Amino acid sequence: MSTVELTKDNFDEIVSGNDFVLIDFWADWCGPCKRFGPIFEKSSEKHDDLVFAKVDTEAEPELAAAFEIQSIPTLMIVRDNIAVFAQPGALPESALEDVIGQARGLDMDEVRASVAEAQAQEAAQQGEQAQAE
Repeated sequence: MSTVELTKDNFDEIVSGNDFVLIDFWADWCGPCKRFGPIFEKSSEKHDDLVFAKVDTEAEPELAAAFEIQSIPTLMIVRDNIAVFAQPGALPESALEDVIGQARGLDMDEVRASVAEAQAQEAAQQGEQAQAE
C-alpha cells in the first residue's frame, strides 16, 4: 500500500476511520525527511493492513501546530484514535519495524484505561486549582 497524504480536510476521516495509522510529519526542504521517506514507503509495502500517511508541515501548518510538531521528521502512531507513539527523528528501517511491532502488541484496553486515569487526574488537579483561586 502506498502512503496517503493527510490534510486538514481528510485528517479526521482517515485517522478516525482506521484502527492503526502511522503518520510521517515532514517537509520537502528537510534532509532527514528525504532520507526517512523511502524507509517509510518501504515499510508501507510490508504492512498493507496498516495506513501509512504523510503530513507536509509546510502545506498543512495547522496540523503540525495541532500536534505540537517541533522537529521533523516526526513519526506518530495512532491506534483507535489514541496517539500511542510520537518521536522526532529519522528512524532506520529496523527501528521503524520494531516500533510497529511494539505498537501492534499494545493492549488497547490498558491504553484506554491509562488515558482515562490520566484525564481524571488532570480534571481533579484543575478542580483543585479552581478552588484555590
